[in-house]
Amino acid sequence: MSLYIPKHFRVDDPDALYDFIEKNAFATLVSSGPRGLHVSHIPLLPEREGGKIRLLGHVARGNDQWEALEGANDVLAIFHGAHAYVSPGWYQNHPSVPTWNYAVVHAHGKARLMDEAELHDLVVRLSNTYENGRPKPWKATELPADFVDNLLKAIVGFEIEVTRLEGKFKLSQNRPAEIPRVIEALEREGEGGTAELMRGHPPAKG
Repeated sequence: MSLYIPKHFRVDDPDALYDFIEKNAFATLVSSGPRGLHVSHIPLLPEREGGKIRLLGHVARGNDQWEALEGANDVLAIFHGAHAYVSPGWYQNHPSVPTWNYAVVHAHGKARLMDEAELHDLVVRLSNTYENGRPKPWKATELPADFVDNLLKAIVGFEIEVTRLEGKFKLSQNRPAEIPRVIEALEREGEGGTAELMRGHPPAKG
C-alpha cells in the first residue's frame, strides 16, 4: 500500500514527519485480518531512539482489531493535520478549479502486543502527556489498585515498529504565485491552521 504523492507535495525530512506525528497524535489505525480490514481512531504515543520510531497505543479488548494486529504483515497509522477547502475564486490566474489543502503522514510498520506491565506504563504515560500543563493534572497513578486492574483487563496495548514514513503536505506548492492570496483567504475564513501549515512549507526552490 502506498500513498499517491506528486513531487510538489512530498515531505521526506524525518524530523519534520516525526514533529508532525507528535503534534497530531490522534491517528487512524488500519490493519487487515481474517475478517478483512479493521479501523480504529485512537491516540498514539510516538517514541524515537537511534533513528527508529515506535508508536504505542491501546484499544478496547472488545475491539476485534487487537486480535489481528500481531499477525498483520503491515499496519498503517494515518496522522491528519489541518485541512481546508480552497476556492478558485481566490486565484489571480485562470482557468482554475477548486481543491483541498491538507497535510498527512502515513506510518507503516509491524505490531506486537504488550504485556500487562508495559500496558500499565503506557496508560500512565498517555495520561501524563495530555494532562501536562493543566492547573491540576489528573494522575492515573492515584487511582485505586483494583480499579486499575479492571481497567487493564478491558484494554489491549500494542507497539508498532515503524518501517516506512510517507508525508504528503498538499499546500498549494504547485501554484506558488497564488500562495499569499490563499493564505489570506484561509485566515479570513477562520482556517488559520491550514494557513500556518502553508507558511511553514513553501515550495521547494528550483
